[in-house]
Amino acid sequence: MNHSFFRQDTVTLAQKLLGHLLVHRTPEGVTAGMIVETEAYVGAIDKACHAYKNRSERTEIMYHDGGYAYVYLIYGMHCCFNVVTGPPEEGNAVLIRALEPVFGIDLMERRRKTESLYNLCSGPGKICQALGITRKEYGLDLCDANSPLYLRSFRSVPKSKIASSPRINVAYAEEAKDWPWRFFIKGNPFVSV
Repeated sequence: MNHSFFRQDTVTLAQKLLGHLLVHRTPEGVTAGMIVETEAYVGAIDKACHAYKNRSERTEIMYHDGGYAYVYLIYGMHCCFNVVTGPPEEGNAVLIRALEPVFGIDLMERRRKTESLYNLCSGPGKICQALGITRKEYGLDLCDANSPLYLRSFRSVPKSKIASSPRINVAYAEEAKDWPWRFFIKGNPFVSV
């Protein structure tokens, strides 16, 4: 994968990321999952986006080239992992909402303290806990297979298998709360509930 892939339109890329593999290498071991659910965020027009009228230390990576990791903390306790998209200076990202566990499942279960396969990565906070992603991974190059955190092609998901809905937990975002920018693989049991 290279950065040009991540410079596509953010809403389009949120769909194209479905089926890709997110891999994280740590001293504890390697974990990986297939992306089954995403949400698009477009800084220039989207009141649900962290970069909407808000270029800050927290959002700075969102203004870089596509293909970098944007990791942030919610509720003071859970990390969420995003893929920066688009050309530099746009402030766009795709939130990875759910994964289908593929590799390192035993380590994911230990980290999440559960043996429920369907509960390991069925939400953005769960993904980061299961894969050991923290704010230390903020800004990593996801195109570099030598990076501890990277994305790679895995399975092709046909358009007929992709469903959309409004995004989750963005009721504050006025008209943007209704935009159908959440994408998921139809019938996949690992999509968040």
